[in-house]
Amino acid sequence: MGILTRFKDIMASNINALLDKAEDPEKMIDQCLRNLNSDLGKVKAETASIMAEEQRSKRDLDECTSEINKMQNFAVKALEAGNEDDARKFLEKKSTLTNKQAGLQEAYDIAKANAAQMREMHDKLVNDINELESRKDMIKGKMAVAKTQERINKIGSSVSSANNSISAFDRMEEKANKMLDSANAMAELNKGPKDDIADLTAKYSSSSAEVEDELAALKASLGK
Repeated sequence: MGILTRFKDIMASNINALLDKAEDPEKMIDQCLRNLNSDLGKVKAETASIMAEEQRSKRDLDECTSEINKMQNFAVKALEAGNEDDARKFLEKKSTLTNKQAGLQEAYDIAKANAAQMREMHDKLVNDINELESRKDMIKGKMAVAKTQERINKIGSSVSSANNSISAFDRMEEKANKMLDSANAMAELNKGPKDDIADLTAKYSSSSAEVEDELAALKASLGK
């Protein structure tokens, strides 16, 4: 009955626990299905064999019980016919068959329990496979969404980094503008104070001399 020991883990298997331990649940699902379907084929073959053993044990037990009943009936008939020796022989055979029946009953009980256990494992395995099949697309869909979210998170990090770079560029530009304004202000201060009176004097002095020269030239041309 090594098959019973081998497949006890199937009875205790937990699909959720297997997926929780997996680094890649999507690949784990496919591998679980392959393993479970392989196990199912073995369990089916062994279950059929053990069920056949149960049926054979039951048939042997029923045949022995039937023979016991026959010996009992023949013993009664022999006594009714006045043949006590014949009745004794039938009862002796019945005693032998009764002892045999005890062993056959034990064998049948074991075969029946084994068959029930195998059927239970078979049914659980079928249910596990059906459950995993029904959840496969859903789980793979969640994995696809999770991977997309991871990509979005990475892009978000890149955008954040780019924004930091732009902010740094803006700060440098602002600093450059401040330096330029400061330099222009310093250049303006370095020019010194402006002498407005001197400029006006030069302006009007120059204009008056030119006018006087032009007036003298005009008089000369008129003979005055």
